[in-house]
Amino acid sequence: MSTHSFQAPKGTRDFFPADLAVRRHIEAAWRSASVDCGFDEVEGPTFEHLELYTAKSGEGIVNELFSFRRAGGENDYALRPEFTPTLARMVAARAGSLPVPVKWFAIPNMFRAERPQRGRLREFVQWNVDVCGTEGAATDVDVIACAILALERLGLTPKDVQVRLSHRVAIARMLGALGVPEEKTGEAMTLLDRRDKLKPEEFAARANALGLSADGVARFDLAARATAPLSAPLAELAGRIGIAESELHTLDEVRACAARAGILDWCAVDVGIVRGLAYYTGTVFEVHEISGAERAVAGGGRYDGLVELFGGPKMPACGFGMGDVVLANILRDRKLLPEDGSALLPRPDAFVISAGGEQAEAELPRLLMALRREGLHARTTSKATRNVGKLLGEAGKARARFAVILGAELAEGAVALKNLDAGTQETVPLAGLALRLRERSDSAR
Repeated sequence: MSTHSFQAPKGTRDFFPADLAVRRHIEAAWRSASVDCGFDEVEGPTFEHLELYTAKSGEGIVNELFSFRRAGGENDYALRPEFTPTLARMVAARAGSLPVPVKWFAIPNMFRAERPQRGRLREFVQWNVDVCGTEGAATDVDVIACAILALERLGLTPKDVQVRLSHRVAIARMLGALGVPEEKTGEAMTLLDRRDKLKPEEFAARANALGLSADGVARFDLAARATAPLSAPLAELAGRIGIAESELHTLDEVRACAARAGILDWCAVDVGIVRGLAYYTGTVFEVHEISGAERAVAGGGRYDGLVELFGGPKMPACGFGMGDVVLANILRDRKLLPEDGSALLPRPDAFVISAGGEQAEAELPRLLMALRREGLHARTTSKATRNVGKLLGEAGKARARFAVILGAELAEGAVALKNLDAGTQETVPLAGLALRLRERSDSAR
């Protein structure tokens, strides 16, 4: 039989135990922040009808998807590239019976048929947080605050990442004030969204094609890169762009809500943030590494018409998605992840060792199962040796908290219990060992 060496498909990842421990560490922060902010977890199918994505994003998205048709079938499907369409479909299906607001989160795998590059893979994990059924900036800020809570729990601060936000209505008014014809507002927003991907001369040429005067093009270019802390007066930002402060007034309520939530220091107004997808209707935001060296960590905003698009009632909604790839890059750069992910693996509460002898050999499997039935993480060796020193070394490499040594003490109904962190050892009764281990493991955590 011939052999062949196989590798994972390009743009995907193998998660060995240490790698998966890092991913679970990130997911734990996502999940705890979601639950603590009042969101319930949901999940949907890995693939959907292709039409679900084209209805939301247009036919152009097909080139970005892994799409397929079952042999002999008539329907086209696609691996999910995002979760929002699935969520909107699920809400639409049961809108009449769901409590309002609907507050859901999910941590699914996603797929994009794109060229892999730093921060962007063909398969990735994404945290999605959405609220359906309530309007207003308070809901928008509730969603943003949930993202910030998870970032804080991972050790990040406003000196590391920043929430850059704007408002689609404010941007539309600003564009009108700059001289962009109403019929070209969508085209201008698309250009704003691509500001960092275009060379200056190409950006200027496309701005000129909007029908702006030379002064208007210059002001449009300035607006595309205009930022200010959310805590700063909007009059200052409006003055720099050359528009009236009233054109940005929809951001006032966002600022007030962010101030009440205590997250102002995380947030900045960025006029160039519009989120290119046309279904966004209000507040839009992205989370960026402070230096701009990475892609956006997260992105989202208000999308009040999507549930209705998928057959549900008219229902306001707001949400975001945060991928694990860019976030992990930032955490590593900030030394917020261990160099060896094995340090994040669960620590055994007990490593059970037989020092030899018929009684110890007979007792070991019974004790191991008894400890596990009590909810303890218990391991033993697969090696034939009964050299206690070598087995204690193995217990140490497994990062066990305690070693339970079955030796001569068994004749008296006792075992040797070694604290592998402190290096101390004592003889304790076999009866009640599980309770003793649980108490000491809990106190060591």
